Amino acid sequence: MSLNSEKLQELIRSLRDQKLTVGFAESCTGGALSAFLTEQPGVSDIFLGSVVSYSNEAKEDLLGVRRDTLMQEGAVSEAVARQMAHGVRRQLKTDWSVAITGIAGPSGGTPTKPVGTVCFAISGPGFEDSRRQLFLGDRKAIQNASVDYSVNWLCEVLSTSLKSRQ
Repeated sequence: MSLNSEKLQELIRSLRDQKLTVGFAESCTGGALSAFLTEQPGVSDIFLGSVVSYSNEAKEDLLGVRRDTLMQEGAVSEAVARQMAHGVRRQLKTDWSVAITGIAGPSGGTPTKPVGTVCFAISGPGFEDSRRQLFLGDRKAIQNASVDYSVNWLCEVLSTSLKSRQ
């Protein structure tokens, strides 16, 4: 995997230093973010688990995503990503969570949500935000870019959170 391992080490160090835990809700990445983190030995003190929810039913049943949100906004939306982040945080009882839902392709894109559209959400103590990004490339490149983006964004959020508490 060609992802930024320095950022991953920064993320692990930040979570450990702050004695925080994280969990993931992944759709289009199929567990790649979890796999990337668990390639590092000894992360069980910070990583409690993940839910790979590929279908709408799994998003509803496992993460508590509301059916009306899925119908109105679509599975690839910031609203669904936020509900996924809340759901996995609640289920795993983590301090922080990251959710990823997108269209990795090669099919499934639409004019308003082309292949490469990925929505992210982060939920944590007193924090919630979501973002939408468009990545280029093939399926693997989009999945890798999504994992890399998640790690970088969570590092930023944790750094800001730490500074605000000091």
